[in-house]
Amino acid sequence: MTGRGDREDPARHYDDGVPLARFTDRVLVVCSRCGGRALVVPRPGVPVPRYAMELLYQPRRLACAECGAVADREADMRDNALVGAEPGGTEDPFFRRPLWLQTRCVGHILWAYNEEHTDALSAYVGARLRERGRLSPTLAMFARLPAWMKTAEHRGEILTGLKTLLDLAERSAPADRSDASHERGDRPRRQRSVYFRGGPY
Repeated sequence: MTGRGDREDPARHYDDGVPLARFTDRVLVVCSRCGGRALVVPRPGVPVPRYAMELLYQPRRLACAECGAVADREADMRDNALVGAEPGGTEDPFFRRPLWLQTRCVGHILWAYNEEHTDALSAYVGARLRERGRLSPTLAMFARLPAWMKTAEHRGEILTGLKTLLDLAERSAPADRSDASHERGDRPRRQRSVYFRGGPY
């Protein structure tokens, strides 16, 4: 998988510049109706994107298997261009619901969008040697991680926290919700990215 490092040497991680947007194809969130686990995915029938960043412009659907709640979202438009969602923080970038995968860790909130995102973070945190590729770190996820996630001092606690997130991913009832999963309004800095296509989604 992109960004997970060298499979032959788990102590070594190579950052090939994977953006956070890569993990927004499937986002686990807290349902606004029942408080259980809901899922945010591209709306059915939407073409598979060629590039990870296209995921930020696609129509989305939020669906909760616990209570049956469903909601749809279209990207905003500006000057005939789609306005991209802004990934980052403890809310999903589309519906702004609290992420389901959140836990308290070394005085901070550790979060992830889905299991694949959690695995990628685990590979990075667990590596003793980290190498950065030649791509610009502007959108690269690992280069933009907070300092507390990069220090070896917290490696064990962070890996334990990431294991907690994987355990949460297997649960869906409102009672299984983490006490860290609530609204904080910690949204990312606005990028205001736009995307011109040959036609609408």
